Amino acid sequence: MNLQQRLQQLKRVQADLETVLYQAQKQATKKAVQAAADATPPKKGTGRGPYIGTNTMTGELKAHWDSDSRTEPEIHGQQFVTVLANDKEYASYVNDGHRMKRHFVPGLYINPESGLLEYDPSAKVGIVVGTKTRYVKGEFMVDKAKKAYQEVLLDELDKEIQRRLK
Repeated sequence: MNLQQRLQQLKRVQADLETVLYQAQKQATKKAVQAAADATPPKKGTGRGPYIGTNTMTGELKAHWDSDSRTEPEIHGQQFVTVLANDKEYASYVNDGHRMKRHFVPGLYINPESGLLEYDPSAKVGIVVGTKTRYVKGEFMVDKAKKAYQEVLLDELDKEIQRRLK
């Protein structure tokens, strides 16, 4: 291949550059959303399922990566924009980690007859509830998603440009 032929190839790639960038970013964002969901509890194989009657381990946080993110690139000026998002109110705590504290709950007591935990708002007693754990480590789902995005974006761009240069 001579220089003239190579220049023609490069001009064809340049003419399709917007399409190449659009498709690469779309694929990279989809992969990032999947990476964030995969890193979000509950994770497969942990044996930890939902705790009945609580907002814990239900899979809602995992599902929200797909519903809250925008994987279709939007053009803003000369930029393509996609969004990785999770709008659950506690998403940042799971991602970044958080402190746990113990606190006093008035009216909560252990019934001496039944041995069961009971609540009576008029009772003059209460107990301290909480956990021995002082800090819950973050899952860093967003960091994992960013890494996946960068890897896929570069791979997709390389593949598409190489394909068009042939």
